[in-house]
Amino acid sequence: MKFALKSIVAATAFVAVGVASAANVTVAANNTAVFNNMTFTGSGGLAFSAELMGALDTGKVQVTPVGGAIGNITKDTDGFYTSAAVSTGVASLTMDNVANKVVSVQTSGGAKQVAPVLKSVSSGGELTVTNLRIDLNAKKVYADLFSTNSMNAAGDKTLLNFNLWDIMGKAQYDVDGNFTSYDSSTAIVGTTLIGGPGTYQNTLNGLKVTTGGFEAFSKGLGLLTLGKSALLGVNDFGTMTSTIVATAVPEPTTYALMGLGLVGLSLVARRRAK
Repeated sequence: MKFALKSIVAATAFVAVGVASAANVTVAANNTAVFNNMTFTGSGGLAFSAELMGALDTGKVQVTPVGGAIGNITKDTDGFYTSAAVSTGVASLTMDNVANKVVSVQTSGGAKQVAPVLKSVSSGGELTVTNLRIDLNAKKVYADLFSTNSMNAAGDKTLLNFNLWDIMGKAQYDVDGNFTSYDSSTAIVGTTLIGGPGTYQNTLNGLKVTTGGFEAFSKGLGLLTLGKSALLGVNDFGTMTSTIVATAVPEPTTYALMGLGLVGLSLVARRRAK
């Protein structure tokens, strides 16, 4: 009985130590910070949905990349959006140091949207969405928002680390084109597990604007009746993609062996020279 009791206590202590050692670790994605003998680089992209581009067309909203982001923004001959996307670098990753999973991705740069004064649509405004942070566990997207207008009842023109979208999965529609639901199985497509050096990609589908996010968009762009109605019809704001490249860092012993190899080559060269 005493042995059993001691075994239980020891096992409990072991589990407690294991739990205590588990933690999230944030590493810079600039090929310098080392995690599990790997360094990281990455890029992320945000592509607006056809629904959102339609709402932007209603308000004649102009979209431009900011903060170093690269834009793929095109329109047809009538001035309607055919593509509205921006891509930018990944600034940092937050990793689960036990599961070796990416739990959060921070990007830099984003997009600015400018709405002109348009009768019944908008009183005019400017809204910048930048520095996105994707919480992969909670399936939420946070952003820094800046506007020329107040974005909420408190009168804030700046909202930092603000929950703008929830990641819901691809929007589903009936035969008449009416929204029915989200396919949660498609919310995150790809892997968040970093199993070793290599390239890892995933796609986040179905960005649903939060209640506070809708208010920020509406007030930031100065939307009026028709503008709000158009934005209310957007069930899916778009898709996000990320590509993470993990590169192996040589072990110290590898560097030592390389050094010995260079010394050996140097000695051989000297002997041949003599």
